[in-house]
Amino acid sequence: MMTISEELIARFTAIVGEKNALRDPADQISYLSEPRDLFHGRAALVLRPASVDEVSAIMKLAYETATPVVPQGGNTGLVGAQQPDSSGRVIILSLSRLNKIRNIDTIGNLVTVEAGVVLQNLQEAVQNAGRLFPLSLGAEGSCQIGGNLSSNAGGTAVLAYGNMRELCLGLEVVLPDGQVLNDLRRVKKDNTGYDLRDLFIGAEGTLGVITAAVLKIHPQPKGKAVAYAGLQSPEDVVQLFRLATDQAGQALTGFELMPRIGMEFILRHIGEARDPLENAYPWYVLIEISSARSEADAQEMMEAVLTQGFETGLVQDAAIAQNGAQADLFWKMREEMSPAQKPEGGSIKHDISVPVASIPAFLAEAAIAVEEMIPSARVVCFGHIGDGNLHYNVSQPVGADKQAFLARWHELNHRIHTIVMSYNGSISAEHGIGALKREELRAFKQPLALELMRRIKQTFDPKNIMNPDKLL
Repeated sequence: MMTISEELIARFTAIVGEKNALRDPADQISYLSEPRDLFHGRAALVLRPASVDEVSAIMKLAYETATPVVPQGGNTGLVGAQQPDSSGRVIILSLSRLNKIRNIDTIGNLVTVEAGVVLQNLQEAVQNAGRLFPLSLGAEGSCQIGGNLSSNAGGTAVLAYGNMRELCLGLEVVLPDGQVLNDLRRVKKDNTGYDLRDLFIGAEGTLGVITAAVLKIHPQPKGKAVAYAGLQSPEDVVQLFRLATDQAGQALTGFELMPRIGMEFILRHIGEARDPLENAYPWYVLIEISSARSEADAQEMMEAVLTQGFETGLVQDAAIAQNGAQADLFWKMREEMSPAQKPEGGSIKHDISVPVASIPAFLAEAAIAVEEMIPSARVVCFGHIGDGNLHYNVSQPVGADKQAFLARWHELNHRIHTIVMSYNGSISAEHGIGALKREELRAFKQPLALELMRRIKQTFDPKNIMNPDKLL
């Protein structure tokens, strides 16, 4: 690839100022690798614009000169979508300085927020206004709203509130040629043709740069109840979910699956972790019920769910959090499920979804496939039962060579994804495609769907400068 000339670097730098045009590799380090350390790239510049006008000017110049641009939020993505290639010609466009919360509307229950706002900061600002922004992720202390939208982030609250696509009403987007699409709708009903917003959500920065959004917020619950329950089988887990849904309805705001092996990893490696139950069980669920009326109402619903679970033989044992600190500890056990695998050696990840009713059959079939391919590998499957999203992680056999195990990443991915597709599931439930799953998408996406996606890409980005070689 041709390198960027000094003259062009100077033109880009003039848009944002010397301080916000990072050229020194030492200043770029935090932008060039991602959490799993799977992808590393080089960049001619990291540009940090502070306004939509600056983003527009950058894109106009990039379009004029056919300069590739990689938009980047908090750099917490897990599929390499936010990483540059190794050419050294790419510009990273960091949205971190577009960090204003423009408006909080507690009557219409909406918030208008810029792309660089950190998710946790948005949660806290909305909470201070007496409302709830329900998106909750392990990376919420550093991930940004633009990245959440570009990856259509999910998390633990999708069961009750939906993913980012469902939480968004409108967008402001800078197109590849620098034009600004102002589609910051503040109404829930707008039947005026194609919903352009949905093209950019989940597009992973391949169609344009999201700079702001109108998002839905909700009344804060008046009370919550959180419980851990031990169960014998995935079949029992699915039946308990059905029971909990029947009992609590929309008040069921969390229903998370965890295996015993994951619990053992946590107890072994997370210092403050404590087993909530006296005995060990093959499977666990974390249940959260939120009441719009009172704490007592939430507790009453939880007790009703667990009582019926005991009576039907689904629940073997359970513990209800007695205070907020204990509830936080219960959730921490779930949130540490992935980090606790790291000390156990290599881990091959899958972010998949299958229909909820098919989860037991999928788990049985996938376990056989893993054992056939890598005997004694340890499956750590956890995730969001309510929407069928499972993080099907496979830890290396005890004492195995880590690099030899990880070398089988794509081979094992393909086998698991083949099983997922046989249940009409998805090979990427919430992390996206990026660079990691691009070839897998070609293998499993309907050819016509891929062709339509390519036509959309060509229409929006004819020079292929927006996050090239990602997704497609």
